[in-house]
Amino acid sequence: MSKISNLVNFIAKRNISLSAPREGKRNFRKFVVANKRGSRFFKDRQSGPNPELEVDKRGVRDIGYMLNGRFVKVPEMIPELIVPDLKDCNLKPYVSYKAEDVIQSEFTPQQLFDAVYSKKIVIDYKQGKLNADGQPLEPSEEENLQPEEAVQRAKRTGSDIF
Repeated sequence: MSKISNLVNFIAKRNISLSAPREGKRNFRKFVVANKRGSRFFKDRQSGPNPELEVDKRGVRDIGYMLNGRFVKVPEMIPELIVPDLKDCNLKPYVSYKAEDVIQSEFTPQQLFDAVYSKKIVIDYKQGKLNADGQPLEPSEEENLQPEEAVQRAKRTGSDIF
């Protein structure tokens, strides 16, 4: 009876063997292995024409593509860093921890209305440029917009007022 239970215990267990004689052949297919890990044999297989696993590029994008076994470099795919000239800049790259915290309240619709429309409405009222319904006689470009146009302009890139 004891020999049978030992045999069942032996069969039921799963083991992972990463020993050197097997060179990782047996179990490496189950695990995602990055380029920097794995045996020398595994790395040699990855560098061939048909790698077993996808080569992990660690987030770095290619600057070209493969065509008939040759790599074609595309200049437009090379990242270009555009850095402004800061020769006459008075700002320092360090912000002290002693700097005061800036606390700003939420920008409300009333504040938006006051910033964009209220000045024109007050001027039109004082100069008598409103008709009997309260509509301006000489409407500005923003006042002529239809609701759909106004929503499209607001969703456009770079439409921030401030």
